Amino acid sequence: MKLNATQLGRQLKDELAPVFVVSGDDPLLTGEAADQIRHACRQAGSEERLVFHVDRSFDWGQLHDASHSMSLFAQQRLIELRIPGGKPGDEGGKALIAWLDSPPPDTTLLVSLPKLDGSTQRSKWAKTLTEHPASRFVQVWPIEAQQLPSWMRDRLASAGIQASPEALDLLSARVEGNLLAASQEIEKLKLFCNGGVLDVQTVQEAVADSARFDVFNLADAMLKGEPQQALRVLHGLRGEGVEAPVVLWAIARELRSLANMAQDLARGLPMERIFASQRPPVWDKRKPLLSRALQRHPAPAWESWLSIAQQADEQIKGQHAGSAWDSLARIAVEVSGSRLKL
Repeated sequence: MKLNATQLGRQLKDELAPVFVVSGDDPLLTGEAADQIRHACRQAGSEERLVFHVDRSFDWGQLHDASHSMSLFAQQRLIELRIPGGKPGDEGGKALIAWLDSPPPDTTLLVSLPKLDGSTQRSKWAKTLTEHPASRFVQVWPIEAQQLPSWMRDRLASAGIQASPEALDLLSARVEGNLLAASQEIEKLKLFCNGGVLDVQTVQEAVADSARFDVFNLADAMLKGEPQQALRVLHGLRGEGVEAPVVLWAIARELRSLANMAQDLARGLPMERIFASQRPPVWDKRKPLLSRALQRHPAPAWESWLSIAQQADEQIKGQHAGSAWDSLARIAVEVSGSRLKL
């Protein structure tokens, strides 16, 4: 059964399905949907949580073993399966279908996926996840530019802040569709608002432009092949106190887009056709930048950097050893075409 984010809340109040799938590209919205499911599992008595991260070397036997093992400490369990590449492969697809056909008792499976492309949606495993009666497939759609002011108005209202239309427009322009950055700015604005009213002057005082522009300058430096500049911007962002998830959002967005385009290029599709097929379409002024980056690296390279980005996400959450900033620096210099020692 397919659900949107609004329907998910109602579904969780009614029942806890054996399988939930959260699919989407926005880290804030997908993270919040997954958090709702985790909270519902805890409310239902889940005390044990297992997390599996799927890459090309993942052993799907681990999922099978987990489904057949009994917990010594908890009656209810939550098992999370994170597939950042969006494709589990033949073995993984069969494992997911087998799980749905015979879900283990007292266990909830939460599958996290990026937005699935058209061909993947038509695959047997994806259709089964979408249509199987034991599954709830939550499609998380991005907030479009014209929806952003109302989205932020609702967020601010839930924080007890009333914003003027002019303040909302200014705040929307400054965060440029980055919902994670918008959420963080709203948290900061709580400290600046006088009497719960947000006006343009308050936004101007509270929100700094420089960090936002530098996040996108970082991606541009990487794509231009300027490793020293990319590192300089990255270190500057860290020094200004910009959170690692905001930087990761900007980098991962570019990597996902370029990984898909690199696959199309490897299949022999012309560059202009690839650009035109993107949603939204690639701006003319960015086409030369993206073309050079795609010609500089083959498709497998972009997939490998997506894996490093996933590692950075795990490091941010304390689920992987090492520093997320080191992983981000590695991506920055390698996408730039360099093998600098970090």
